[in-house]
Amino acid sequence: MPQINRILVATDLSVPARHAAERAAMLSKELQASLDLLYVANLAPLERLGQMMAPQDDLLQRVLDAAREKLEQLGATLLQRYDVAGGVRVLPGSVLTELTRQVDEMAINLLVCGARGESAVRHLLLGSTAQRLLSHMICPVLVVKQTPRREYRTLLVPVDFSPSSLRAIRDARAIAPHAEITLLHVFDAPFEGGLRFANVDADTLDHYRIIARKEATEKLYALREEAGLPPYATRLVTVHGDASWRIVEQEQELDCDLIVMGKHGQSALQELLVGSVTKHVLAESQSDVLVSV
Repeated sequence: MPQINRILVATDLSVPARHAAERAAMLSKELQASLDLLYVANLAPLERLGQMMAPQDDLLQRVLDAAREKLEQLGATLLQRYDVAGGVRVLPGSVLTELTRQVDEMAINLLVCGARGESAVRHLLLGSTAQRLLSHMICPVLVVKQTPRREYRTLLVPVDFSPSSLRAIRDARAIAPHAEITLLHVFDAPFEGGLRFANVDADTLDHYRIIARKEATEKLYALREEAGLPPYATRLVTVHGDASWRIVEQEQELDCDLIVMGKHGQSALQELLVGSVTKHVLAESQSDVLVSV
């Protein structure tokens, strides 16, 4: 199981981003990991305004100075509330470029972001930049959607039995070593679409689904054993249907506070990271989402 020892928070200083910083501070204290706060100022929109101002008015520097002051205030709040001292970094440039560079140079184990915000960061995970960020990120990305009130206790890990499933379980245990884990497999009976198109009767379809569920359940038992998960703290769930909806459905039914999804897979979950399933879960789930790599 990997160890999380360096956490980076990407913040735009909005309220949702503050919640992300608070969750990161909680994790930093629990996991005894270092914490850094990063604000990237996209100065391109200010260039035109700067051209219209007097030369002595260093608008860009004033923006950076104001951001640093607010970031240092956030750091002071985290120190007071969680007894965690976080480093402060304020950089100009492209949010995506600087985030990727900082994660690499600082050897970050976990990147934490808010799901929504007031500037470019809000689009990192729910907008057009999502595919580029998540597909290039070399460490797990935690998307914080809730105000943190306690440590993670109930985790939902959708799996498809590809190598990414083991990585997702690994990251789930690293971020919440004492939480209960539910392994979820959303299955579809082989050739079900073709059988339905051929007007095969409902009883035959049900028979194929029963066989598919049995096979999936056996694979879940094997995966649990391979991952070294304790049976008393691991729940196995197999459901039939569309992965996008079933994951969110199970998250709410089981009252999970974190969903952990793998980066690559096969079958219906092949494009978890940059495909429609992840986008749907990020948009519709109530809990935080950890995207594994």
